[in-house]
Amino acid sequence: MVRVRAAVLTAIGSPLEVTDIELPEPGPGRVRVRLAAAGVCHSDLSLSNGTMRVPVPAVLGHEGAGTVVSVGEGVTHVAPGDGVVLNWAPSCGSCHHCGIGEVWLCANALVGVASIHARTAAGTELHPGLNVAAFAEETVVAAECVLPVPDGVPLTDAALLGCAVLTGYGAVHHSARVREGESVVVFGVGGVGLATLQSARIAGAATIIAVDVSPEKESLARRAGATEYVVASDTTAKQIRKLTGGQGADVAIECVGRAATIRTAWDSTRRGGRTTVVGIGGKDQQVTFNALELFHWGRTLTGCVYGNSDPARDLPVLAAHIRAGRLDLGSLVTERITLESIPAAFDNMIAGKGGRALVVF
Repeated sequence: MVRVRAAVLTAIGSPLEVTDIELPEPGPGRVRVRLAAAGVCHSDLSLSNGTMRVPVPAVLGHEGAGTVVSVGEGVTHVAPGDGVVLNWAPSCGSCHHCGIGEVWLCANALVGVASIHARTAAGTELHPGLNVAAFAEETVVAAECVLPVPDGVPLTDAALLGCAVLTGYGAVHHSARVREGESVVVFGVGGVGLATLQSARIAGAATIIAVDVSPEKESLARRAGATEYVVASDTTAKQIRKLTGGQGADVAIECVGRAATIRTAWDSTRRGGRTTVVGIGGKDQQVTFNALELFHWGRTLTGCVYGNSDPARDLPVLAAHIRAGRLDLGSLVTERITLESIPAAFDNMIAGKGGRALVVF
């Protein structure tokens, strides 16, 4: 056993508690990782408030990178000393979706969340959040949950590849399939939204509109690639149509997960355009459409899980963009914090402040 500090969700709706936990040594097919950094994602907030359900008590955190400390029997693709990115949704390779190449929809990706990950000093059993329990100095994960950090990517920045960047890049390139010269509007300028804006620029979008409730995020959005910035209001869809020649955007990508924002994204899309929903909303967030408008507008509305990404395929592509200077991971981060500051980072997300908060160990 090894004792490390971790942020533990003791019960749904309770604040995270930073405490000592006891990790087992890695058994067969397992890897022990010393964290370099972990991003604080809105999904972590959704887990803590019950919007998304996982067994508790649990160590949260699913976007991280670090260094392999030791490996269990049978692990050959990484070795002690290697830098790795944590993959919170590993594909099993055998279910229906994996069989047809939709690994982001793997039916068994989250079976690990029910396992016993660690124990508190008092002996309370802890689950691994979204498989990888990255809000801790160290973690022990299934071998399938680690991927080598690509050459040329700083280890601390690599944490962002584990969720925000794969999601934002995939939303643009795999789900919405943005083409050069198209217009794109991105709703929500948090970590995922900033990655989406950068990805739209990489895709060659001609007009890139960022929408957020906070006027203070305009400079962040423009640095990421936004050519226009709209402060969300009751006239947002009208403003976007005005900025796109009266037609509406070719593509709208919603990174918030609220019914009203999804509806506005749909209304902001041109006839025949594409609306992609990345944000995770609760069951109470009901979005309504009438049958006539579905026919008349001819738009497509799609959900997007993990950017419809295959991390093994996409990480080398992202690394090439990073090395070429097209993708700037550091610009997604607006504050670097400690484990104890995660609750404050949650508060900032609720208040719509900042981009990505990064826990640096």
